[in-house]
Amino acid sequence: MAEFSQQEWPKRAVVTAGMPYGNKGLHFGHVGGVFVPADCFARFLRDRIGAENVRFVSGTDCYGSPINEGFRKKVEDEGFTGSILDYVQANHDAQKHTLDSYDISLDIYEGSGLGRAGEIHHAFSARFIERLHANGYLHVSETMQFYDAEAQTFLNGRQVQGFCPVQGCKGEKGYADECDMGHQYDPADLIRPVSSITGTTPELRPVQNWYFDLPGFTEYLREFTKLQEQDPGVRVVVPETVNEFLGTPIIFVKNEAYEDYAALKDALPAHSYVEAEKGKQSFELHFENIYDRDVARDALSAAGIRFRTGKALTPFRISGNIDWGVPVPVMDGVEGLTVWCWPESLWAPISFTMAAEEMRGNAQESWREFWCSDEARVYQFIGQDNIYFYGVAQPALWAATQESNGRALQPTGTDLRQTHLIANHHMLLGNKKASSSGAVKPPSADELLDHYTVEQLRAHWLALGLDQRSVGFKPKAFEEDEEKKNDPRVSDPVLKEGALLTKVFNRLARSCLYEAKKNFDCAMPLGTPSAEVVERAMDALARYDAIMAKVELHSIMSLMDEFIRYANQYWSAEIKSAEEAGSVEARRQVLVDSFYLLWICTLLMHPVVPSGCERICDYLQLDSAKFFSWNNSFESMEELCTPEEVAAGAHAVKELPPRTDFFEAHPSQFK
Repeated sequence: MAEFSQQEWPKRAVVTAGMPYGNKGLHFGHVGGVFVPADCFARFLRDRIGAENVRFVSGTDCYGSPINEGFRKKVEDEGFTGSILDYVQANHDAQKHTLDSYDISLDIYEGSGLGRAGEIHHAFSARFIERLHANGYLHVSETMQFYDAEAQTFLNGRQVQGFCPVQGCKGEKGYADECDMGHQYDPADLIRPVSSITGTTPELRPVQNWYFDLPGFTEYLREFTKLQEQDPGVRVVVPETVNEFLGTPIIFVKNEAYEDYAALKDALPAHSYVEAEKGKQSFELHFENIYDRDVARDALSAAGIRFRTGKALTPFRISGNIDWGVPVPVMDGVEGLTVWCWPESLWAPISFTMAAEEMRGNAQESWREFWCSDEARVYQFIGQDNIYFYGVAQPALWAATQESNGRALQPTGTDLRQTHLIANHHMLLGNKKASSSGAVKPPSADELLDHYTVEQLRAHWLALGLDQRSVGFKPKAFEEDEEKKNDPRVSDPVLKEGALLTKVFNRLARSCLYEAKKNFDCAMPLGTPSAEVVERAMDALARYDAIMAKVELHSIMSLMDEFIRYANQYWSAEIKSAEEAGSVEARRQVLVDSFYLLWICTLLMHPVVPSGCERICDYLQLDSAKFFSWNNSFESMEELCTPEEVAAGAHAVKELPPRTDFFEAHPSQFK
């Protein structure tokens, strides 16, 4: 029996791909940077552990300040007359259409405020918050919120823009209490705030909100991060980023303000002074905890001393004060609040899993089999900007909801298990960060399909290596230099991986089927494949399995480039030898070998380019559930056929019409 070294996989798995805001459609970064990698991995898991054991969930984030601000602009600038719900529904529908266009095989893509999934999400949000409160990890605090006196309204997060106060931040925009790099800070620290409604400088007025005791989980997060550092399957960027928030709370003060600080230092909470290193412009004040740091921050502000704060764990806001949001349950007499969008977007994949189970006719509570079982694992694909939320806040929230009210690193039973984060770096547009709200406007995912096929784009995006570094996406069709754009000598980087599909993979599949038609009465001959091809197949399966265990998807593309080219070269060389020898038996063996290699190639490329691979399976007239399953011995094609076919030594295939392509080039590429 043929064997290959196998990785250990969970019995059940959830794959999530974040939640796009419901204020716009999807640009290429949404689809290529998160959804395509997540879809590739989800499809692999379905093939690997069984489709019935995998849930691929995501949905539109219907709430939050980007939605409120987008809706306001839509009404004011474009005369939109619908409700905010109509606005979100239209954007959700557009997002879902795009994802369908890219063969994203989600089990559910609904919205946190839409339909039955929205109802489930609201109910689960209340349940989750009440558990946090019952376990003693929520408290009400009065904080300052921006208020536009001219417009006479409180401003939500995205209606205020300034500059992030966190030392060393390179983000382009700072909003009310977080920047576009995910740094959290007190609204009072935002540098040069401006209201996006009137363009005036907003005031700060007191409001009450619920906060989660995130600083109280510092030690828990340190221990959890140590485990992640030891796990070869966790990308280095995850623990590195988390550790940035787990250090001592620090305030950075400009060197020229030293005398003002010296006059005030005895009135500050206990701290240590660290002199500025050579060449540095600021000295540091280190505090024992975030609360002492905040007292010092207020004292420095009152004294007119300018400063910046370092990254640190701060109380994590749970509620907000805008009407459009998930209602917070009434607790301790506090009412009228809605859930801040970030916390509820963290547990939204759980509520979406509940909705998916209900859609399947299962009990909602069967979600626990995927989120709480020792036999299951949750894989969360995210952008590196969001590691703070998924890698810092979420693990603490999960630990805080344990029924035991403890903080064990590996909860069991009905407790939420910590998830496996798969953080991708930025997909740049050329060599610049592209953002739909930034200076460099990216092409929409839909626009790309006017120039490239879905399979060309999927293969190219997976090959970029976003798990390793930020990489430039450089579609020639969107080249700004018209001379380069129209020069046929300048190659299009997007088509590199597509050539493997349209030329090499196509040739292998066509060669097998045309030979079957020409010399074997449109049948695939059955038999034992040669030892060489079995050995190469076992090696490819083992390497592929190991790469998937680390979710290094760019390495999958490198492996498949090598293996598909080997299979095609094997066919070309061996069929030539058989023809030269005039041996019918040799010709038959070449086809046995080549159909076997085609099977392995198609199985392994299925997560990458599913449509073309499923067309190959259809022409082979084989059961797709068996064909695309890793639950095979991979000894020969006979295990996919009936006993009668094995006895006859042949399996009928569909006749392939001349010049048929399983992987096509885009019509625009034939100019």
